[in-house]
Amino acid sequence: MKKIGMLLGSIILASALVACGEKKEEAKTEAPASEKLSIGLTAYKFDDNFIALFRKAFEAEAAAKADTVEVTAIDSQNSVATEKEQIEAVLEKGVKAFAINLVDASAADGIINLLKEKNVPVVFYNRKPSDEAIASYDKLYYVGIDPNAQGVAQGELIEKLWKENPNLDLNKDGVIQYVMLTGEPGHPDAVARTKYSIQTLNDHGIKTEELHKDTAMWDTATAKDKMDAWLSGPDGSKIEVVICNNDGMALGAIESMKAAGKVLPTFGVDALPEALVKIEAGEMAGTVLNDAKGQASATFNMVVNLAQGKEPTEGTDLKLDNKVILIPSIGIDKSNVADFK
Repeated sequence: MKKIGMLLGSIILASALVACGEKKEEAKTEAPASEKLSIGLTAYKFDDNFIALFRKAFEAEAAAKADTVEVTAIDSQNSVATEKEQIEAVLEKGVKAFAINLVDASAADGIINLLKEKNVPVVFYNRKPSDEAIASYDKLYYVGIDPNAQGVAQGELIEKLWKENPNLDLNKDGVIQYVMLTGEPGHPDAVARTKYSIQTLNDHGIKTEELHKDTAMWDTATAKDKMDAWLSGPDGSKIEVVICNNDGMALGAIESMKAAGKVLPTFGVDALPEALVKIEAGEMAGTVLNDAKGQASATFNMVVNLAQGKEPTEGTDLKLDNKVILIPSIGIDKSNVADFK
């Protein structure tokens, strides 16, 4: 009887172990696969020089986390209406957080309302909404640069070159005769860069005279056309310095000067790779760092944190100042261009 009891006990125990194993296997089979974090990324237009660099850096960050993060990137094609439609469509798919480059910063309220309705957090980048717009939604943040500081840095670069090279003063009147190529009218970055580059020179005791100023809408080809007209006009021989709100337009101006057999000190903003090559070769005088990679990294990490329900800067070295992160602006010329290449 003892042996029979022991045998029955062994059979019962074995059966229980088998059943337990089946339950574990069953549970493993039925467990849902972990879903990727769905992130939205918009750009006012993909073919903008700076945006192309930002997007490349952002998507590189995403590729490093491809097993956990999925990015839906949309090109707003420089249209407010297209931007709104695309954002609505992506929100309907259940995106967890958004990184948005506004087509028009003054039209941010409509976009913010869409995000608030769905309770989706957002990091605006590169084009800053108003302080009132930023304050209107507790899940809204901004990553970018201080456009005033970029204008100041550009002015300081011009001042440095002007003081080091007296021969730049073609008519020896002690005044910088310049032309200015600006970004789109009313854009806060264009307004600030235009204002503070010249104000910095004047505040430092350098007189300036504006020969021509016109928008080239951030575009290289448009800038070339504007510069062609200025060089062939009555003031063409008077131009001493060319100031541009971005490197794309500076590159267009340089193309124009090459065709006309001219070499004039030309300054931009963004530190595009092509501009750094021109500076090193002596074809462009200077630019200001508009750190696409730094902005992309900060934006990506904040968006991922927000998508996970975390604090935006958790696990990073980023420091928010009233919901805003500003990446430093640094002047670059031939003396330090190697540090940025």
